[in-house]
This record gives sequence, C-alpha cells and structure tokens, in this order.
Amino acid sequence: MSLLEIKGLKAGIETGEILGGIDLNVEAGSTHVIMGPNGAGKSTLGNVIMGSPAYSVTDGSIIFDGEDITKMAANERAKKGLFMSFQNPLEVPGLTLEAFLRSAMRERTGKAVRIFQYKKELEETCKLLDMDEAFVERDLNVGFSGGEKKKAEIFQLLMLKPKLAILDETDSGLDVDAVRIVSKGVEIFSKQGGSLIIITHNTRILEALNVDRTHVIVKGKIAAEGGSELIDEINTNGFEKYI
Repeated sequence: MSLLEIKGLKAGIETGEILGGIDLNVEAGSTHVIMGPNGAGKSTLGNVIMGSPAYSVTDGSIIFDGEDITKMAANERAKKGLFMSFQNPLEVPGLTLEAFLRSAMRERTGKAVRIFQYKKELEETCKLLDMDEAFVERDLNVGFSGGEKKKAEIFQLLMLKPKLAILDETDSGLDVDAVRIVSKGVEIFSKQGGSLIIITHNTRILEALNVDRTHVIVKGKIAAEGGSELIDEINTNGFEKYI
C-alpha cells in the first residue's frame, strides 16, 4: 500500500493552472526525487501536497496513509505526519527553536511533552548533526545564515519524525560544510525508515541516499520516470529532450 497516492492532480493559482494532471505513488520508507527545469511546477507540487492555501486543487486527489487529505488544512496534514522544508523559511522573533519544537511535538502527538525525554532527544540530535546545543536556544531563523536555516529544518525533521518529508531545494546555495550536515541529517532520517520526496536541481544531497524513483516534471506534468540512473542521465544531458 502506498503511503502517498496522488491521482490526476490539477492545481494552480488565480492566474492559471500550474499542475496539469500528476500521478505519483510513494511507498513507505522510499526516497523519490523530483527534478525539472525552472518553473516546471516542482515546488508547486510540494506545496500542494502540504496543503498551502496559496494554491487551489481543481481536480484529482491526494491520499496519505489511506486517508483522503485533498481538502485538509496544512496544520492537520502536519499532524498526520507530513513535513515540508521550505526554500525561504520564515523568521520568528521571540520564539526559540527549542520552544518551537516543543510546541510542534505537542501538536503532532496531542500529548504533553515529557521534558526530561525531550531534552535528551535534543542533545542526541545535536550530537548526530555535530551541532552546538546553544543553537536551539536562538530565535527561530532570526539572523540565521542560509546554511543555518537549512540545518534548523533538518533538526526539526529528526526531532518530529514525520512519516513523509518533502524537501524543497534544501541544498540550494549552501557551502560544503552546510551540505555535509544537511546530507547527514537526511541520510539518518532515511535510514530510520522515513519516506522522502526531494525536490532538487543539485544532486549532491543524494550521494549518500538510495533513490528508489526519479520523476522529471516539465510544464506541470511528469515527462519521465525512472530509477537513480535517470539522475545520472539528467546530470549529463540536462532536460532538453523532455522539453
């Protein structure tokens, strides 16, 4: 049974349709890669799966873990186990990363967070990512560099343990050290059995992962599908043959 099943998905904004009929199945524990030229609809697909109110679904369905979530609000989808990292995360002055995570975990489980166990998980996750524990005491994304914002999102990913994570250009614009930390976190999540949809132009983040399926989106439709060999072909030849 698919963890995520998308059938005939059409969606867009007021000015027009962006996704023109997407079919996609993601099995539990698998890693899928979404590639395509700029403006193809890759980020739109991620946002529509997550339930962004900026987009309207005009046709098709999104089934997650056996439940139709097509009309479900984004926060309810998050409670069901969906997670998305964004290209430009918002800054939240006055709210530390630690406090944000504690609140998110409470909302995710519907239960009070046990402080001792929570602190232990924070420490363990910092060690896994080779991060200073003082990092979690900073206001969420305030004054963070691009790399620090991405590290914070990967930290959230490992703490919240969603069923499916959608990573939108997570490695974009990062230096070598930041890519290493982000890649390590994604690899840990994958090895723990998490499912992934990775939207990317740059394949550095994929080097330590076992990619099960690759999808090429062009003009809002899936133009090609294959295994990890499709990534190598695109790296060599680009998207020209699919446009």
